[in-house]
Amino acid sequence: MVVRIHQGQLKVPSPIYPSSIPPNYGPCVNQSNCILYTLMPKTLRRLNIPDDTVLELRRMIVNGELPAGERINEVHLSRDLGISRTPLREALNRLATEGALASVPRIGYFVLPLTLEEFQQLYTIRPLLDPEALRLAGIPSPERLKLLEEINREITTAADADTVIELDDQWHLELLAACPNKILLEMIKQIIRRTRRYETALMREQKNVQVATKTHERIISALRQRNLNLAIDLLRRNMQTGSEPIIEWLKARETGQTGKLK
Repeated sequence: MVVRIHQGQLKVPSPIYPSSIPPNYGPCVNQSNCILYTLMPKTLRRLNIPDDTVLELRRMIVNGELPAGERINEVHLSRDLGISRTPLREALNRLATEGALASVPRIGYFVLPLTLEEFQQLYTIRPLLDPEALRLAGIPSPERLKLLEEINREITTAADADTVIELDDQWHLELLAACPNKILLEMIKQIIRRTRRYETALMREQKNVQVATKTHERIISALRQRNLNLAIDLLRRNMQTGSEPIIEWLKARETGQTGKLK
């Protein structure tokens, strides 16, 4: 079978099994016993387009599809994603607050690099902040412990890295929700936003998901036994676990050996 590509279209003999057509092509019209399959723009999976756009852009930055130092072409990017520029700009603003992009007035947005230095600085802060927030929060209520167990189960069955990250962040914030120091909680939330693009790469390693959920279970168990000191120690170790793969990946990126996490 011969498939011809012309001006963004696949021209194939009819009939043809639909499964043989790439998923990003959609049927257009039948001409001279051929069906033209037109290249379709990327579609966003969720009803909340700005949220889904943030996830897609974060993935593109991690994979190098949006190279560090490159200015974002909003016209081309909105076309490629199949969305208008309004939700795209909302997503770009959010990524700028996360430290993934730099916003230059009257010029636009630029991609900031993923760096080993930033990653190590960010990941040395949370083992200090989260345990202190838990100490101030004290033993959670039975209702909160039950909710923590439910969220942890959802993490183990999550289908993709983005969902794992969202649920893991939700678990940690729920654990610390009773902390009376709201400034401390806001600092933790800011660190969470800054680390998300790194975690997008980190959470592709399924073993890291398993390590995280097992540690969560041990923290919940310690809290059920009203052993706050043990829970704090486990939380500190949880904050320190799983950084090795991303450190290796960042070192390889900086030496030009690879652009993707294995």
